[in-house]
Amino acid sequence: MILAVDTSTSQIGVALYDGARILAEHLWVSQARHTVELAPAVEKMLQQTGLAVAQVTALGVALGPGSFTSLRVGLSFVKGLAISRNLPLIGIPTLDVVAAPVALDKRPLACLLPAGRGRLAVAWYHPAELGRGRAHETGWQAAGSPRVTNAEELSASIEQESLIAGDLTASERSLLQKNPQITLLSPACSTRRPGILAELAWNRLQAGQVDDLHSLAPLYLHIGEPI
Repeated sequence: MILAVDTSTSQIGVALYDGARILAEHLWVSQARHTVELAPAVEKMLQQTGLAVAQVTALGVALGPGSFTSLRVGLSFVKGLAISRNLPLIGIPTLDVVAAPVALDKRPLACLLPAGRGRLAVAWYHPAELGRGRAHETGWQAAGSPRVTNAEELSASIEQESLIAGDLTASERSLLQKNPQITLLSPACSTRRPGILAELAWNRLQAGQVDDLHSLAPLYLHIGEPI
């Protein structure tokens, strides 16, 4: 059973997944209280499902981009568990979690996360064959590294039909909708689900792609100051 943790932004998410079912999934928007809310949330989730931490056999964590402080909270938490219980740890880029549940389309997909002060982290995805023994499967594959932008700049840069998914404010949605080339996924379809993170981490675990505990680090965007 894998425990997945996502503290990339103000949204915190935790999930339990056994390879066949999402046994529990909890997400909420925190008021900068990641440090005090994360561990009790995991404990409560285990209690609700009647499971014990000893039944967790692996850990998944969202690596960012995201908030400097909140990313460190999540990674420190799972690393502590991994060390104390000798568990494998798998890190997943946060924007991959946004992209994974979106139905494949011929149009490119932009996945977004808030990056503070009206900025957005954006990564572009295209349909591609998935490697590592899954050559007949297709999925969204990132085209390059995430970068920082804002809704106005992003809208002005899009000149072909494109999909956009991610955590956006009402004003950002309104601005992007003015570009007729953009199809915005609904807030529900754009929500970053910890169950998706758990499944992505599980798939990597089954392929033997476990990360080095000591070298695994958050993916920060260098934008002048922590967000």
